Amino acid sequence: MLLNALQSVLCADTSGLSCLSSSSGSGSCGQGGTMMTMLLPLAMVVVLLVVMIIPQRKRDKKVKDMLSSLKQGDRVRTIGGIYGTISSIKDDVIVLSVGPDKVKLVFARGAISQVEDAGVENTMTEEVKD
Repeated sequence: MLLNALQSVLCADTSGLSCLSSSSGSGSCGQGGTMMTMLLPLAMVVVLLVVMIIPQRKRDKKVKDMLSSLKQGDRVRTIGGIYGTISSIKDDVIVLSVGPDKVKLVFARGAISQVEDAGVENTMTEEVKD
């Protein structure tokens, strides 16, 4: 039904009424049918761009800005779920101080998931026992 309506809109010749009255939906509009087959994939690409690609670019830009603004002393969470405080940053390598014993762990800059407002490791009151 929607296809028939689009075909009737795209009919460029004077036989638009015959396009509306045809129930076969076989594209009896002549050039309007070929125009329709060309515009439909184009419209799908535009919808795909708007729905998927543009929001993903915005998220990627936020992550890139967050990673570039990391500094010593920031409390962060890694993609593996480890909470810590940044001890040092050198190029693409970040050293985190983790837990009450301030164990040093080395991570790549891309392994940082987000910057935390409150330090989770500071709220730990009991020690982990093996």
